[in-house]
Amino acid sequence: MTKRAPAGLDGILRGASAGSRAALESLLTRSAVGLAVWDTHLRCTWVNETLAHQDGIPATQRLGRPPSQALSGEADVLEAVMREVLAGSTPVIGREYPVPTAGDDGRQPNLSVSFFRLDDDEGGALGVCSLVKEMAGRQWAGERLAQLSNASTRIGTTLDVIRTAQELADFAVPFLADHAAVDLTEAVRLGEKPLARLGPMDGRFPVFRRAGLASIHPGVPESLWDRGQVVYVASTSPFTQVLASGLSLIEPTLGNSPSLWYNLDPALAENIREHGMHSLMIVPMHARGVILGVAVFVRMDNPVPFDEDDLLLAEELVARAALSLDNANRYTRERATALALQRSLLPRHVTGGSALDVVTRYLPADVEEGVGGDWYDVITLPGGRVALVVGDVVGHGVQAAAAMGRLRMAVQTLADLDHSPGELLTHLNNVVGRLAEEESDDIGRYTSSLGATCLYAVYDPVTQTCTMARAGHPPPAILFPDGSITVPDVPAGTPLGLATLPYEATEIQLPEQSVIALFTDGLIEDRRYDIDAGMERLITALTRPGLSLEDLSSVMIDTLPVDSPSDDVTLVLARTRSLNPAHTAAWELATDPAAVSTARSLVVGQLASWGLQKLATSTELIVSELVTNAVLHATGPIRLRLIRHEVLVCEVADHSSIAPRLHQAHLHDEGGRGLFLVAQLAHRWGTRQIPDGKLVWAEQTLPTSA
Repeated sequence: MTKRAPAGLDGILRGASAGSRAALESLLTRSAVGLAVWDTHLRCTWVNETLAHQDGIPATQRLGRPPSQALSGEADVLEAVMREVLAGSTPVIGREYPVPTAGDDGRQPNLSVSFFRLDDDEGGALGVCSLVKEMAGRQWAGERLAQLSNASTRIGTTLDVIRTAQELADFAVPFLADHAAVDLTEAVRLGEKPLARLGPMDGRFPVFRRAGLASIHPGVPESLWDRGQVVYVASTSPFTQVLASGLSLIEPTLGNSPSLWYNLDPALAENIREHGMHSLMIVPMHARGVILGVAVFVRMDNPVPFDEDDLLLAEELVARAALSLDNANRYTRERATALALQRSLLPRHVTGGSALDVVTRYLPADVEEGVGGDWYDVITLPGGRVALVVGDVVGHGVQAAAAMGRLRMAVQTLADLDHSPGELLTHLNNVVGRLAEEESDDIGRYTSSLGATCLYAVYDPVTQTCTMARAGHPPPAILFPDGSITVPDVPAGTPLGLATLPYEATEIQLPEQSVIALFTDGLIEDRRYDIDAGMERLITALTRPGLSLEDLSSVMIDTLPVDSPSDDVTLVLARTRSLNPAHTAAWELATDPAAVSTARSLVVGQLASWGLQKLATSTELIVSELVTNAVLHATGPIRLRLIRHEVLVCEVADHSSIAPRLHQAHLHDEGGRGLFLVAQLAHRWGTRQIPDGKLVWAEQTLPTSA
């Protein structure tokens, strides 16, 4: 089908009824809007008289000519816009149309031009229609106000300093300027090294760091500094004057006099002349009494110089952007503080001793959400056992990080008392409740919600068992040596701080080389994805035979559906080891005074077989005191066990639930010195409750030759 060229007025009106013809003729010829029709080669084929009144070019000088000859002002720029409309069919609405000459009435008009593509019945391009309207002062102000309203939705969409600065630059081009740059001072820290330490360069000083940059030219060839680079300026430049005075600067016309400020910098002067920079505005960015930086606006291709109205618009635009930038800067500093606090409270190095190989990974939440309250820990316990801890405090920011540190210290204290997993979480729940009460006001109302989840697991390499309990936390995943995976059915329990119910523990058998995966919900849950889908991702990633724990942790982290998670991500992987049966020895003794000497003999013989004769005397005394206490204060058989791993452990268990207490014996007391002697001989000692009584233990450091 042959495309029809845009018709003249007669062609447009031909075929219309008399009434429609009169209405169309009035619309086209006597409209207050300047109309012009351009063919596919952008030659003017029709124009009404209104356009001539607006820009002073008669119709005879337009018809048959391209925009560069048929339009005034920035004709080349408008022709490029028209070609884009012709190629892409997307209209351009309300572009400023500066006219350098006065209209018929002798005044300088404020014009706005819009372009629409004309299509045939098949959707093919016939040409372009241009509509030019003159805006009165109030209407012009309304247009600028609408642009400012639009700016509030496009600038400050995130709490990222760099992105906010770039959004300001992007919005200003080409709406206000052909080139825009946002340079920030040290009030907004963008680099690790302070600017003052960089020193001058070629007589210029490091004053800013460039954060935003935009141009009508692809690649921004007219900029001497890229985003992120340090901007060096001379002490006599208007940039430093604006920074010192806090007042905006406008230079409508950049002249060519050798005495001009930019001629003192040959590279800058050459750059200005090469790219035709002819008009400049520098606007300071104020927030809470501090100058955050400056916004620089330049016109090159647009021939109209900046005026006072442009400066007022720029100042309003920058003021709004400065508020968003200050919010982003404050948030960035708070997030950095929270992240530093959290990292200082998390363990710098973890070890599973001879029981576990352990790898940990932690990823803070994205910039929008802020650092959360995730924590993890690996705690060595008596008897070669190791506790694995993963928890998550509700909330984000400094408060969540501080609460996390308090709970981690509480868990370590409770673990030192050697509570079982269920009992430990019960005590930890009480701690959270007390901390919440501390945050309440004078009449008992809670002013903050302190809640947390936690998973606490204890692995014993002697029995190869893992006992775990959880308080509202996701259960662990376990990879067995044969490649099978299970998610143990551990009673969920309520999150910490919500109830006073006890927590139940589950014990499972773990063959050597099993892998335990503990994690927070940030690894498996996201506002856009279901938690079940997250568990499937994790289990699939865990099924990777032959990988080291480091590689396996990387694979599991890589399963995250987003690069910047909305919540903290914590992962703890532990591969189990078993203790050689030859490194343990256990006996059952009768509750009889004669059992004390028997215990001493058994221990001395076992130490000799292990080559630990150097510890025979001290161990004999420790065993003698512990067994004697059991004979005197307990009933039923007494169990004695020696464990040799990184230290030598002596354990004595009986059926009494009363734990011995260390106290200072007075001069004339006949007893009370046994545990004091044990404490002096052992590296550390303690007691814990067991299902049928209590267990007292003592550890000694192995000789270096052992």
